[in-house]
Amino acid sequence: MAEQKRETPSTSGKEKLKLETARELGLDDDLAAGGDELSVREAGKIGGNMVRKMVEKGEAALNREESAE
Repeated sequence: MAEQKRETPSTSGKEKLKLETARELGLDDDLAAGGDELSVREAGKIGGNMVRKMVEKGEAALNREESAE
């Protein structure tokens, strides 16, 4: 029996972020093909930019929290 992936809200958000980042870097076609066409360097660019975006969003959320207090 084939195992099905269950999509959680966080997985969905991470997947959207990955696709958005790949699109911005012009790597969305390679990623859409299963990612087998990506080099290690390209995959690293996507991951690194995802982390940068997550840090920026986290900092913005902290700033909003501090402003609300």
